[in-house]
Amino acid sequence: MTLAHARGVTGKDQPFAPMEIARRAVGPHDVEIDIAFCGLCHSDVDRAREIWGATKFPIVPGHEIVGHVRAVGDQVTGFAVGDRAAVGCMVNSCQECDRCREGLEQYCRKGNTQTYNWIDRDGTVTQGGYSDRVVVDDRYVLHLPDGMPMDTAAPLLCAGITLYSPLRHWNVGPGTRVGIVGFGGLGHVGVQISAAMGAHTVVFDLAEEKRGDALRLGADEFHLTTEPDVFTDLADSLDLIISTVPANLDYNAFLSTLTLNGTFVIIGVPKGPITAEAFHFISHRRSIAGTRIGSIGETQEMLDFCAEHNIGAEIELVGADEIDASYDRLVKGDVRYRFVLDIATLGAKSEATGHE
Repeated sequence: MTLAHARGVTGKDQPFAPMEIARRAVGPHDVEIDIAFCGLCHSDVDRAREIWGATKFPIVPGHEIVGHVRAVGDQVTGFAVGDRAAVGCMVNSCQECDRCREGLEQYCRKGNTQTYNWIDRDGTVTQGGYSDRVVVDDRYVLHLPDGMPMDTAAPLLCAGITLYSPLRHWNVGPGTRVGIVGFGGLGHVGVQISAAMGAHTVVFDLAEEKRGDALRLGADEFHLTTEPDVFTDLADSLDLIISTVPANLDYNAFLSTLTLNGTFVIIGVPKGPITAEAFHFISHRRSIAGTRIGSIGETQEMLDFCAEHNIGAEIELVGADEIDASYDRLVKGDVRYRFVLDIATLGAKSEATGHE
């Protein structure tokens, strides 16, 4: 075990502060990564401020990690020192259940091990990417394609795969009409991916000032949900709708825009039960579904796809002393469209990393 330099919090009402955290020694199947950038996800806020149930304090958030390989275990064959590498939302799973064997680790029957605030298989609490380095089992480490900027790639490890997975699962491609609800940290990446897949992409949002960005990033249509006739005009026209907003919607209105066999997919978790009339399902064999992050294999596929199509997040780079202010802005929706932490601003690197 060695120590790494990090920024974390010791309680839900505490500010971020420098701390040292334990990282395990590199085992036979481990990859050690010097972290360069880590995205700030809204779920980080929810965990650090204990909005989503009990948090295991002290906590170092961060599950959108990119950097370079520093060391590898003697059984690792897929990575070498100096490689560009990335780590997303999970760092372990049972690897034994039918879902893990099928390459669906995100739905592991015993529960996947998340990158931070989780109990790992060895009983330790995982700590995330607001740190100068991390040690991860090589089966959960991804190759960051050459030429892909690290800072704008970081949010793809959560926002990117969260949108890519349902778009792939529901076979989006040329001839498909896709609606994306919410043009924010998730939605602005989803629009780029949907457009690159060849789909006619329709954005629903509440903010007129986002129209230009949505069209610039690949949307074919942009509609304010407050427009009087928007749902009537789009009735029976969309194959797939993905909702990224954590709010209760007029599900009847959105369902009415789905065509035969259309599906409404929930990503943003609403704050209460969802309500919709049965007729909207019966009349066109429509469905409501949910999804979570993708598998490791699918996440690698997503990174390769985004590199090929020059897709990245639109970001604001922040320093370690700006994390608390960035969290406040995230809560207010005051970012276009993702914050990314520059790990070089953490301060003096821990002695264990060998950096100044």
